[in-house]
Amino acid sequence: MSTWSFISASEAQTLELGIQLGRLLEQPALILLQGDLGAGKSVLARGIARGLGVDPRTPITSPTFTMMNHYSARLDLYHFDLYRLSNPDELIELGFDDFAFGQGVALVEWPERLNNHEIPGLWIVLENLGEDSRKIILTGRGEVAMQLFDRLRKAWNG
Repeated sequence: MSTWSFISASEAQTLELGIQLGRLLEQPALILLQGDLGAGKSVLARGIARGLGVDPRTPITSPTFTMMNHYSARLDLYHFDLYRLSNPDELIELGFDDFAFGQGVALVEWPERLNNHEIPGLWIVLENLGEDSRKIILTGRGEVAMQLFDRLRKAWNG
């Protein structure tokens, strides 16, 4: 497990991180986004979708009420928002495990609702520092996530 953190100075920079991450995705992956409301999770998700090749005309919105949005791309993107999860059985009804550990990229906002902080994946925490600044902390857990983590850190740092 490795951790890397940096400060994003703007929404555009957070979006660019997501785009780079999406471009680097070459195999199914689980990406877990944590942060308070307004921390930038949806901005990062939009960047990941664009980097994966989701049509730029397609709005990328947080699936707060539907719990999952599916976007067709180079790798299918399954975007979950667990903020309103009231019962873990709802995840079974959605087929969460099939998507989270399937053939696409599963992007999960509010993963703390899963009550399992040891799930293998790329964990990204966004902390609001005021204005548009965010502290972004990335942690890779598991082989696939560690490979992605290393490639993203190298690409971002030049």
